[in-house]
Amino acid sequence: MSSAKFHPREALFDAGETPAMLPVCDHYAGVELRMRKSLELQAELGPVFDVTLDCEDGAPVGAEAAHAQMAAELAMSSLNLHGRVGARVHPVDHASFAQDIDTLIRVAGARLAYLMVPKPRGLADVARACDAIDHAIRVHGHGVRIPVHALIETHGALREVDVIAAHPRIESLSFGLMDFVSAHRGAIPAVGMSAAGQFSHPLVLRAKLEIAAACHAHGKTPSHSVVTEFSDRSAIASAADKACRQLGYTRMWSIHPNQIRPIVEAFAPTAAEADQAIEILLAAQAADWAPIRHRDTLHDRASYRYFWQVLERAHRTGQPLPAQVREAFFDVGAEP
Repeated sequence: MSSAKFHPREALFDAGETPAMLPVCDHYAGVELRMRKSLELQAELGPVFDVTLDCEDGAPVGAEAAHAQMAAELAMSSLNLHGRVGARVHPVDHASFAQDIDTLIRVAGARLAYLMVPKPRGLADVARACDAIDHAIRVHGHGVRIPVHALIETHGALREVDVIAAHPRIESLSFGLMDFVSAHRGAIPAVGMSAAGQFSHPLVLRAKLEIAAACHAHGKTPSHSVVTEFSDRSAIASAADKACRQLGYTRMWSIHPNQIRPIVEAFAPTAAEADQAIEILLAAQAADWAPIRHRDTLHDRASYRYFWQVLERAHRTGQPLPAQVREAFFDVGAEP
């Protein structure tokens, strides 16, 4: 078999070296009506964003069990058209944590794309949560490995972010801006939670960079924090662009439907970037993945890996690709 027939994932990466590329937007919904509307929007736009059903902040006090049941039934329903629905549970030391994961896994099982664990104080909390999730999976006989995401929003979790990112059950780490700022007891001003201030305050920037660096070091997905100014499209677009192009994030939270499209657009490669990746990868494939000269620049497997990731991101964000590219690298007719 000619090496030209190898897919880039086979030709350019070692086995197990390429992590799954998650949708670039993670949209949170905590009220049933908004959950349903979010799932309907996902069905319309395709799996260019995930929907996280919020069983923590979204759950009414005293009705946590009913809320988790409702979320699990939605995840299991036909509204989960693309299989890209996850859920945020309560923190591991909360009284509802065990009930959350038992209900979600028992009812929805493999239909869950991931479970998000908030407020771990360090690696020990993450390991405890992962063990409890895996126990519930064994008890309910699903035989699947539901990916685990975690929120880095405490001093202890940030201090141990590298070993948390290295945990084999972790797929993605998110930055919890609001709780992180609050944990500084007023030392970070309120502007540090704003769309502009979160990109200028040194302590907030330090946290973002450490999370992104830890994730990339261990092949995990860094997910950027919220922007609360949900009616300001320019603010969310600017924040998403900075998160993607300056801080190394490959995913970002949305807390309002108005934020989804600007995030997806900001994280998508430009048309020029996608076109360059296409030209280089097709030429590389024709050269059996040996070094090539493209527009007076040398390219080899190191740059091929970069351009493959650009092309994957274009595909995952729903950008139209030429038929030749889809036939060479993606299943014709397949969704992102």
